[in-house]
Amino acid sequence: MGRNKPLALKLRLAKAGKQKKAVPTWVMMRTMGRVRRSPKNQRNWRRVKLRA
Repeated sequence: MGRNKPLALKLRLAKAGKQKKAVPTWVMMRTMGRVRRSPKNQRNWRRVKLRA
């Protein structure tokens, strides 16, 4: 899929991009280091595709 994307797919990609952030430091401190990374932070645009 090149440059032309349907709006719905564009919105889903934008949402996934926003979810792909690191866990805040205060969360790591509050959970005593048990939570180190977000489960949604492992997606890469080349390797893992969204189920869209």
